[in-house]
Amino acid sequence: MTGTATNEIEEFQIHIPQADLDDLADRLASTRWPGSLPGAAWERGVPAGYLRGLAEYWQKSFDWRAAEARLNAYPQYTTQIDGQKIHFLHVKSPEPDATPLLLLHGWPGSFVEFLHVIGPLSDPRGHGATDAPAFDLVIPSLPGFGFSNPVTEPGWGPRRMAGALAELMRRLGYERYGAQGGDYGAFVAPDLGRVDPGHVIGIHVNAATMGFIPFGDVSEEDQATFAPVEKERLQRLQNYLSEGNGYFQVQSTRPQTLSYALTDSPAGQLAWIVEKFKEWTNSGHALPEDAIPREEILTNVSLYWFTGSAGSSANVYYEAMHSGDWPVPSVVPTGVAVFAEDIAIRRYAEQANNIVHWSDFEAGGHFAALETPDLLVQDIRDFFASLPR
Repeated sequence: MTGTATNEIEEFQIHIPQADLDDLADRLASTRWPGSLPGAAWERGVPAGYLRGLAEYWQKSFDWRAAEARLNAYPQYTTQIDGQKIHFLHVKSPEPDATPLLLLHGWPGSFVEFLHVIGPLSDPRGHGATDAPAFDLVIPSLPGFGFSNPVTEPGWGPRRMAGALAELMRRLGYERYGAQGGDYGAFVAPDLGRVDPGHVIGIHVNAATMGFIPFGDVSEEDQATFAPVEKERLQRLQNYLSEGNGYFQVQSTRPQTLSYALTDSPAGQLAWIVEKFKEWTNSGHALPEDAIPREEILTNVSLYWFTGSAGSSANVYYEAMHSGDWPVPSVVPTGVAVFAEDIAIRRYAEQANNIVHWSDFEAGGHFAALETPDLLVQDIRDFFASLPR
């Protein structure tokens, strides 16, 4: 599958050298563990006893080769766009009228997030949904993540990523397409509607923040008009800003400093990511693996470790906060899925987005494609089925 020399698309397979697996095991075995306060629970960070057990499982029981084979079961490619290597899955539907759809991950996620939704979205009839729309799926690793690493230069914020992905869809021959994204993917997907509105059918997001929440304080007068669900989400946002956004402040200001610890210590990388799998999944779960299987969490963490992308993935926060590319009004039809731990509020989302579809769920959380894939799949289907192509 090639075009001109600059547009070449090359097949790709994952194969982590055995030496890297051995190095990971050695580093985990020799981890220098810190002390912890007696009885310290998750509110002070990842408990030491929990992380020791998870790290030991990663070292002794987790089967990366099985995970690697699972990932390699999907067609993968790389290409160069705007001087940057872009890795992506391209899963074509057996249905001839399938809608092209980008699926965009965030941090601390990866393309691994979408493994449960690939089959139902690309082959609905094969998954018992005979009347559901089908999609040709393009699932990139965003620049700075996974195998779209290293980043070649500064400036890879969400709008530049959107421009590169628009070029990717053009290069793949798609004239009209949709995009779905969560977390940082919910920065990039709406920006696709801003940089390529003539070709984007619609934008669907979950775990949406910037452009979908209030910016700054909310006056008492405005709060007095809030519905109960809006008050709950505002309180959740305020709790996040006071207790949960330390990682954001570090990654958006000093990502390089953070990168030394996380690139050198797999236990550190594990703690940095697994904390978010605990805090951002449904709060009814006591442990991260109660919401998402341990094997899938470790597959995702391993991808960060083996590609050395702790710093480059953190850097996207710096780019987002320093680019000056704040949301501007978009005319592209936009659908929003708000899961139980999300914070999007419709009245603020409507200020910069053409909201035509809004779903509130009482289940799930930030990692919807992993935690509640059936709900996410159905909402994507409902949204795109309602749009003209």
